[in-house]
Amino acid sequence: MLDRRELMKRAGAGLTALGAATTLDPLKSFALDTVTLPFDNGERPLVKYPQKRRLIGITSRPPQLETPFAVFNEGVITPNDAFFVRYHLADIPLSIDPDTFTLEIKGSVERPTKLSLKELKAMPALEIVAVNQCSGNSRGFFNPRVAGGQLGNGAMGNARWRGVPLKAVLDKAGVKAGAKQVTFGGLDGPVSDKTPDFAKALDLDHARDGEVMLAYAMNGADLPMLNGFPLRLVVPGYYGTYWVKHLNEITVIDTVFDNFWMKSAYRIPDNDCNCVEPGTAPKTTIPINRFTVRSFITSVSDGARLKAGTTTLKGIAFDGGKGIKDVAISTDGGKAWMPATLGKDLGNYSFREWTLPVKLAAGPHEIKVRATNKAGVSQPMEALWNPAGYLRNVVETVRVTAA
Repeated sequence: MLDRRELMKRAGAGLTALGAATTLDPLKSFALDTVTLPFDNGERPLVKYPQKRRLIGITSRPPQLETPFAVFNEGVITPNDAFFVRYHLADIPLSIDPDTFTLEIKGSVERPTKLSLKELKAMPALEIVAVNQCSGNSRGFFNPRVAGGQLGNGAMGNARWRGVPLKAVLDKAGVKAGAKQVTFGGLDGPVSDKTPDFAKALDLDHARDGEVMLAYAMNGADLPMLNGFPLRLVVPGYYGTYWVKHLNEITVIDTVFDNFWMKSAYRIPDNDCNCVEPGTAPKTTIPINRFTVRSFITSVSDGARLKAGTTTLKGIAFDGGKGIKDVAISTDGGKAWMPATLGKDLGNYSFREWTLPVKLAAGPHEIKVRATNKAGVSQPMEALWNPAGYLRNVVETVRVTAA
């Protein structure tokens, strides 16, 4: 861990100039306190950035911020000021003028096009509630440990996104016959010319499914600067690596995109479980894609002491787009299960809240939560493993003592 003085120095020096032309004051980031995530070497600073409340600092250059898990008990929608932040490259935009910003659509299209933000906002809009989750969310819990950012469970968030369907923009440009994929680039870039620029790709059919979106609003407001202002890609049900921020370039191609971020990075084992035995390497891999099924208890933290008697448990569940069918709770370590009551359905890509009153006798209790989606897929009781630390979705356990 950095000591507090060094962290404050680096955070301030690395990002002092960050700001959007119309939304941000100059950035002043500093460590306010620390939290300890529940795994080895889990101490992290709490840091404050413009447009954000205190979040868990993972790195400062570029900023990587995790949402404190208690936020997910506040409501099914994650507030903009609490939404996690993940960048790959350190040369992030320091100022973007929305009045001069343009999105370029090029490549294998009939009509290469540039659209202003005003023109995009004039097109018919789409709204969707969808979870954005970092591929490495929960990596810190992997055993054996793996390389990469040692994240807790807070590199995720659920928001109401508003924007233009990607399909409408592609139709406006006119996709040529024979096109295979669509690639996406943003205004952030590498500091060194030896670092591959960040770009992602989707198959053409996926890009044109009517749900993939060019979002300019989040929970009824402009995107926060650190979440992609003024335009980002939203790929419902897919991990956040595809949700390109500060999106300014779309290219239609007639080949399969083979840049570093598709061909080498963000790969998972190509088998039914997308897993291998701990400490081994997969024989073949594929690009990471849809979320696994997940559920969490948000109202009670591990190690809590509760009053004996009836307490109402609360939490969230989600998956990659099938939607949540049911959530079950066990208070005896998985021997018996009780069905929880599901909250309002905001769509198949959203968090789904659940609640369940349980009676706890005096003594220790191991509370587990397990979700099943509408395709009948549930969470495994034992954690699966892969060398990149992706896709964690084991049945979560909270240990409490009632007295």
